[in-house]
Amino acid sequence: MLSAKMQQALNEQINAELYSSYLYLAMAAHSEAANFHGFGHWLRIQAEEEHGHAMKIFDFVLDRGGRVELKPIQGPPTSWESPLAMFEAVLAHEQHVTRLIHQLVAQARSENDYAAEVFLQWFVDEQVEEEKQSDQIVQKLRQVGNVPGGIYWIDQELARRKKE
Repeated sequence: MLSAKMQQALNEQINAELYSSYLYLAMAAHSEAANFHGFGHWLRIQAEEEHGHAMKIFDFVLDRGGRVELKPIQGPPTSWESPLAMFEAVLAHEQHVTRLIHQLVAQARSENDYAAEVFLQWFVDEQVEEEKQSDQIVQKLRQVGNVPGGIYWIDQELARRKKE
């Protein structure tokens, strides 16, 4: 059984994961409106992944006899100055989510909630991959600068992303 404090923290993480999904959908909409369909494709898949993360926590709370309490999801920004600015925001957001996951792990450890700690390890590992992917895109965008051919190439590369 989950403690009240752990249940609340996990419910807050469900909200954070759903916000991540909203954020990436907003970025996908912005990208596609700007004719960057590859960026939009990558971000749509990312939004689906984040929704999946929320549902994974949702199910864990229920499996542990807890109560899921869904709260309103904050509206995300709707535009960015450039693909680089947008993916810098992706990276910063993923770093923020990593901090949230680490706080959950610390909470589980402080309560000796071994089931939660083991469950959360998947998210720790996932965040390493999330930060790596977004950082790689940021680095590529920085390398090409505002060269239209370079941005087009990255857009085409991101269009090849497959759902996992």
